[in-house]
Amino acid sequence: MLSEFCLSFGLNMNELEQLDALVQERIRLPKNSTLFRLGEPTEAIYALRSGSLKTQLEDASGQVQITSFLLPGEIAGIDGLQTDIHRSHAIALEDSEVCVMRMDDFDRLAAEMPILQSQLRRLMSQEIARSHNLMKTLGALRSEQRLAAFLLNLSERLSALGYSPYEFILRMSREEIGNFLGLTLETVSRLFSRFAREGLLKIQQREVMLLDIETLRILSGVECAAQQAAKH
Repeated sequence: MLSEFCLSFGLNMNELEQLDALVQERIRLPKNSTLFRLGEPTEAIYALRSGSLKTQLEDASGQVQITSFLLPGEIAGIDGLQTDIHRSHAIALEDSEVCVMRMDDFDRLAAEMPILQSQLRRLMSQEIARSHNLMKTLGALRSEQRLAAFLLNLSERLSALGYSPYEFILRMSREEIGNFLGLTLETVSRLFSRFAREGLLKIQQREVMLLDIETLRILSGVECAAQQAAKH
């Protein structure tokens, strides 16, 4: 059942075979269907095998805040492990498929394979780092920096999966991008038009071609942050 996107955790062949016996379930999610909801018990973690997901918070008044967009190989459900209650909704942006690892089975196998616990802690650390980066993006950057940083992040993650870092399809709407970045739909549309006029990208519907990644890096502030980190 395991593929490179199905919870391989960087294990050796013998350990993969043990884990393979554990991951016996996949779930296919039609577009706009829900994988789990805020407040439900956390019974499993999910590795996205194909497609894409968004996670979002929702308050009592129905106000929604998108907290992440997930690509193949990334994990959903980790934010609920501390309290055993999901702290967000996970919704398919397109027809998708996830590999399921039930927590009861995981705990049982982890007793025999301690590396699973350390790898799970690594994944939780990555989730925390992602949350911190989101707070920094929303709190400190101007609107054009937020969109540039978002496009660069998406480009880098797609490149790591073996896809083109320059041409890709946005699976999320401009309104969803705006919600995630704390910008209005009008601002996101205006910025895409501005970036296109300035020769930074081409965009048609949801098809994006990045033409000048270096300028986008400078605009996003990523370049400056990297230089400051190097000095320290």
